[in-house]
Amino acid sequence: MTGREDGAPPIVPQRAVLVLPTPEHHDSRSLRIAATLAARGHRVTILARRGPGMAPAEDSPDGYRIVRVGGPAGARGPRPQARLARLRGEAERLAGIAAAVRHQRREAEVVDEGADLYHGMAYQGIPIALSLGARARARVLYDAMDLYTESGNLARMPAPVRALAGLAERRWARRSDAIITVNDELATILARRFDRPLPAVVMNCPSVWTPPPDRDRRFHELLGLAPETRVVLYHGGFTPSRGIETLAAAVRRVPGAVLVAMGDGPLRPALERLAAEPLAEGRLHVLLPVPPAELLGWVAAADVGAMLNQPVSRNERLSTPNKLFECFGAGVPVVSSDFPLRRRIVVEDPDGPLGAVCDPTDPDAIAAALREVLDRPAEAAADLRRRVLRAAHARWTWERQVPVLLEVYGRLTGRQW
Repeated sequence: MTGREDGAPPIVPQRAVLVLPTPEHHDSRSLRIAATLAARGHRVTILARRGPGMAPAEDSPDGYRIVRVGGPAGARGPRPQARLARLRGEAERLAGIAAAVRHQRREAEVVDEGADLYHGMAYQGIPIALSLGARARARVLYDAMDLYTESGNLARMPAPVRALAGLAERRWARRSDAIITVNDELATILARRFDRPLPAVVMNCPSVWTPPPDRDRRFHELLGLAPETRVVLYHGGFTPSRGIETLAAAVRRVPGAVLVAMGDGPLRPALERLAAEPLAEGRLHVLLPVPPAELLGWVAAADVGAMLNQPVSRNERLSTPNKLFECFGAGVPVVSSDFPLRRRIVVEDPDGPLGAVCDPTDPDAIAAALREVLDRPAEAAADLRRRVLRAAHARWTWERQVPVLLEVYGRLTGRQW
């Protein structure tokens, strides 16, 4: 046991395994959880999917072990357009994903050394965590960060295929010992969907961080931008539902502004082609993602962060993405989709607005929201950045989320984490 000076029960060293259906290197939530647990004296393994060129295992400087198994998800390629053929093709795609999960699970069972608790991340992580938990007779936690049957590839599949996926998720969720999620609205929906108690909410917030007193201008230095150029930053996944191309069109309507898209994903080739076109006027720059530990320093160098999720599903409308709280944590105001939950966070903050919201499908509306933030006089802009950072430190830090996570862990194993 580890003694406590604050009078709380002593920490009992335990073993946790975080099961990821993807490579771990940009999964900031999993990396934060692993580092937090390791710093408290626990043995922690991230059991992730192996990507191209990745080592089978390595030790993190933050004190946890990374073990990589399986390989890329086995989704099938193009499908015919006829309805029956398309349905069959989508079923084959789902079967390919299931096969990849089974492959990862078999390899995980070979390398797993047992644990007190298995933390299954997302839709494809929880079935593997349940299998490992059953073998080790350990507790299993489902980290449901999205409405998965209404997001990504699953959202685009025919209704019968989505229904099958939903039945599988409900079965996994009901076998789990507890569920956590990322905001109150999702918690309410998941409790009803799975007929389970209300999940605990562990938000995707970064650790407390304070920007340097002098504004970092690393984007200007890297891209050779004029000193007066305003930087609009999109960072994260390059996927169709994020509105990046619409944002690029909007930025061209804002004098003296450029868009920096920093990330990766299936839209990367299209964004690179768009950036090279004369129409872009040199006002779109596509950069690779940076490691999570370096991210806030880069975000702080922007003038505004943008997250224009498109209203294509309930999952998108209820999302509170990492990038929202990463911008806040770096003291950067945001322009966001005008969804009710985002409006409450961004516009209705008790200390005053932390940016602006707009119709994410309309480049003119996005441009107007960007100008609302960017066209402030220097002192008003500095005051806004101070207000954003103050709000983040008061409400949206990882340090405020940790007690919730540890309470769930402790309830599951019966010992203090």
